[in-house]
Amino acid sequence: MAKSKTDLFTKQEVDLAKIAKTLAHPARIKILNLLNQKGTCITGELVELMPLAQATVSQHLKELKEAGLIKGEVEGPKMCYCINPEVMLKAKDLFTKLFSKISCC
Repeated sequence: MAKSKTDLFTKQEVDLAKIAKTLAHPARIKILNLLNQKGTCITGELVELMPLAQATVSQHLKELKEAGLIKGEVEGPKMCYCINPEVMLKAKDLFTKLFSKISCC
């Protein structure tokens, strides 16, 4: 039986790669910054704070949510988004471990 290429890597490496891929767009970084600064659930005002169309912001929110970096809950007719602290702490830990032994030339 053929192996998946991800089978060649540890779970931590695969998890970190998925997170890094999701973070590889400046709009998603901005969304995370806005959610982190607000420290509470944000609904439609995210679109007003972004220099992008509503549909584009929604697509970026979808990507962040699928990666587990944010949570989205229905609040009336709107979605309310916030940072997912468990996954963000895991991401922080994975990146810290990845770069923990960096030494200069």
